[in-house]
Amino acid sequence: MNRLNILAPAAYIATIGAANWAVANVGIIPVGFGLMAPAGVLFVGLAFTLRDLTQDAYGKVVTIAAILAGALLSLLISTPALALASAAAFLFSELADMAVYTPLRKRGWLRAIAASNIVGLVVDSVLFLWLAFGSLTFLAGQIWGKAIMTLAAVAVVRLYRARRVLT
Repeated sequence: MNRLNILAPAAYIATIGAANWAVANVGIIPVGFGLMAPAGVLFVGLAFTLRDLTQDAYGKVVTIAAILAGALLSLLISTPALALASAAAFLFSELADMAVYTPLRKRGWLRAIAASNIVGLVVDSVLFLWLAFGSLTFLAGQIWGKAIMTLAAVAVVRLYRARRVLT
């Protein structure tokens, strides 16, 4: 098992904590093209890829435990309203991500991660914004910001895996 897989569950849970901290302490940020989003968007896009890596390395049981740990961390690290919105959004979006990722994984990692992350980031964005703010005002910014961070995470993982194959 490589280092990336060993660190994936802890990094996944840490990104959830970082996302909650950022929303509570940084607030709304620009994400490009005139779009705005809660600052947690910078971490949530990473979380989806880390969740998929956790499933690859440890299977569904450990992955579900990590999702629940992340939801619990949400409740401990943020304001009650943001924590409940975040916990619900993470729980449902990560389960949706898993439902898409698992059957597609057999057809290739990149296809599975792309499709599952799209589903996960849309579910997360809609649920979080509606529960935390009672509005979908930042939906386009949420989706854009998470998509960019997901692409960055996938690129790093691909480079890491390619480097490991070459060495």
